Amino acid sequence: MPRQKIEFRKKTIIMGILNVTPDSFSDGKKFLKKEDAIAHAVKMEKEGADIIDIGGESTRPGADSISKDEEIKRIIPVIEELVDNIKIPISIDTYKSDVAMKALDLGVSMINDITALRGDNKLVNIVAKYDVPICLMHMKGNPRNMQKNLNYDDIVMEIYYFLKERAEYAMFNEIRKENIIIDPGLGFGKRTGKGIEDNCEILARLGEFKSLGYPILVGPSRKTFIGNVCGYKKQLPITDRLEGSLAAACVAVLNGADIIRVHDVKETRRCIEMIDCIVRQIT
Repeated sequence: MPRQKIEFRKKTIIMGILNVTPDSFSDGKKFLKKEDAIAHAVKMEKEGADIIDIGGESTRPGADSISKDEEIKRIIPVIEELVDNIKIPISIDTYKSDVAMKALDLGVSMINDITALRGDNKLVNIVAKYDVPICLMHMKGNPRNMQKNLNYDDIVMEIYYFLKERAEYAMFNEIRKENIIIDPGLGFGKRTGKGIEDNCEILARLGEFKSLGYPILVGPSRKTFIGNVCGYKKQLPITDRLEGSLAAACVAVLNGADIIRVHDVKETRRCIEMIDCIVRQIT
């Protein structure tokens, strides 16, 4: 199937999350069966998703990595069928070059790399060869240790210069600037609770990343910091974080986000349509 182009425009892009994993923090085990995964992707498209982001490896705090063969086993059968069942672009959430190449050969439109091209040194060449967008995300360490021994002097500036360096690395290796997206990595190696909310500071200062000149992707959906902030001094369960997720998504768009990665597509789409109409005068 021909690869679908992702077009960045004035209207905010909604990226729907499809995890085909047994251990993701929010929806692990829900979409392990191929037919369930396909049905959910179709549902998200109908609800207003502009992109479907498929992940085969959990990146929750403390998650163990899996082999490339296991990741391929989980996602490729879904992609093979999904490309004929939806009309919107597909992104793959991976940092492994072999996984990315198989997905791209099937028509996937974008790579979403939580390691910002640090996890597999072959991936940068594959992205350049296929000439597709890649999202570079900030994360300290890896999912197994990213929440340990965290310390920042100025978290936004640290993320800013990290993303600047990774984007320059990508372009040095022949990835076009037009194909680079940046993500400050909410929930990935960020302090939350006990009076420190790095994720909220990032959202408040998100506009500072605009000077880098790349589209900004933000993924606040259902994350721990939302449970901490909205839980009245106790952690809200994952199933009760919708309102906080919507608030974070709206603030992100108001402060410059171009793509919002979410679980709850219908609700987010409606909120963002209103924001776009009021702030960007788009209907």
